[in-house]
Amino acid sequence: MSFENIILTMENNIALIHFNRPKALNALNNAMFDDLDQALDQVRDNPDIRVLVLTGAGDKAFVAGADIVELSEMTPLQGKYFSRKGQKVFSKIEDLPIPAIAAVNGYALGGGSEAALACDFIYASEKAIFGLPEITLGLIPGFGGTQRLARVVGNNRAREMVFTGKNITARQALDYGLVNQVCAPEDLMEAVMKTAGNIAAKGCVALRAAKEVIHNGTNTDLETGCRIENDAFGLTMASVDAKEGTAAFLEKRKPVFKGGLN
Repeated sequence: MSFENIILTMENNIALIHFNRPKALNALNNAMFDDLDQALDQVRDNPDIRVLVLTGAGDKAFVAGADIVELSEMTPLQGKYFSRKGQKVFSKIEDLPIPAIAAVNGYALGGGSEAALACDFIYASEKAIFGLPEITLGLIPGFGGTQRLARVVGNNRAREMVFTGKNITARQALDYGLVNQVCAPEDLMEAVMKTAGNIAAKGCVALRAAKEVIHNGTNTDLETGCRIENDAFGLTMASVDAKEGTAAFLEKRKPVFKGGLN
């Protein structure tokens, strides 16, 4: 299935989504959210896909925010529905059973930072710029940014960024703990795809369990989180990949994971 506002490709158990409105710096509008929603369903429902990578088309922007032209014409009720649509779609990224990596190749402002924050971790180009500048428009972040940013960088840094609307560089984002790795622009996708390939080579059951446990466990207290981990550990022990992994270790060879959900 082809889309008007994104590009979805799949290769070697990795799905790659490009936000594809380069003339508008990949700004988010209702149509893009609809395309992204459908694409994420395809990724979620394909058992052969083990990793998702999100990036922006062109060389200037990952996503430069919401489409201000469309936003400026909305009524308050339409704005509320638009915010909720964005929250639901980005939550779908976060709730995928497979890891999602953001490859931030340029501006990640407003909804761009929010899209990246919905991923499991972020690699960024040296020219990437992050920020939640909605306050400068008399608005606040509406796609989960006030919540996810604080959980990643802490309340004080999040408050400063949201209250001032200031942008930060990729190096500052690395210092904040927002970004895992900063790369030269020409090396970004190679680094991301190398990591994605490393992850995709792991056992499918264990990958899914690890993401679910981290996601669910960190939103509760330590004791409950450890119980969630304990249950998931037992389930992974029943997988074919667990048998292969332990056998390969004892036989001093590399494991060959089948990737099945059995």
